[in-house]
Amino acid sequence: MTADATGPDGWADAESWVTREPVRQIVQVDGTPMSALVIAVPRPRAVLVGLHGGAVTSAYYDATYPAPQTSLLRVAAALGYTAIALDRPGYGSSAGHQERMATPANRVDLAYGAIERLLDGRSRGAGVFLAGHSAGCMLLTRMAADLRGAELLGLEIAGIGLTPHADASFMMPLVTGGVTERPGVPGPGLQEALWKPRRLYPPRASLSLRYAVSPVYEGSEVRSWVGAFPGLAAAVRVPVHYTVGDHERVWSSGPAALAQVGALFTASPRVVTVEQADAAHNLSLGWTALSYHLKVLSFLEECVVVSEHGSN
Repeated sequence: MTADATGPDGWADAESWVTREPVRQIVQVDGTPMSALVIAVPRPRAVLVGLHGGAVTSAYYDATYPAPQTSLLRVAAALGYTAIALDRPGYGSSAGHQERMATPANRVDLAYGAIERLLDGRSRGAGVFLAGHSAGCMLLTRMAADLRGAELLGLEIAGIGLTPHADASFMMPLVTGGVTERPGVPGPGLQEALWKPRRLYPPRASLSLRYAVSPVYEGSEVRSWVGAFPGLAAAVRVPVHYTVGDHERVWSSGPAALAQVGALFTASPRVVTVEQADAAHNLSLGWTALSYHLKVLSFLEECVVVSEHGSN
């Protein structure tokens, strides 16, 4: 790699500790094939499960452009965690089975079922931690609010909020299911919200991302999110880490917006809110992706320590 391709000096020299590639696996959940990218380590500290946003796939969490350190999966595995990026219901191998995921409860069951089957026979260490981005947080929060959510180690919620940004009209192509020139690719307005300011992303970062057609249910889920979020958040009983970029343009950012979301998790034993510096909506794809991922993994490690030794 050349210096202009890798960006910050030292990334190319540090590749050796994040070279392990994920394996694509497909498991059956009540007749529905669910796919994921997996890096399993022999004796994990815990398991990290990533839930990608809309119109992309699990590959969001294994971005290796401009360097392998951009990948949350690879960095997590290098630090001792089994790492899984799940193709959410309606994506990946389950895209042709949308009749089986018509309700939020169906989707929660599919996601939990996929995690159970992917981890069958494997050590979980201290337990399972969920990390979600954008629309993936809608499924994640429902999973955490479910009775099974009490067994989770904790959550990372990112790239979503309660109050839309002043430029939230950019979301309309996704919300309305509007047709774009290439199916599954965000329209020009939404592209503006997701990928600007461009200086925060490596050159051609948007071209390196694999897009996918959003499932039918996603439009209605986005439309109902603001009304559903408070009630779901109040049912979450595990630690929560919430991140929004300081240049987020889909949802509001800033201290007031962070406090507004953090205050929703009234039953959580610990809530940490973070405004990631020099980051826009796609937190895992920008120049600060490694900084962001290390914050998430630090929080995960804190959850592991509490699980193992308790808290004061």
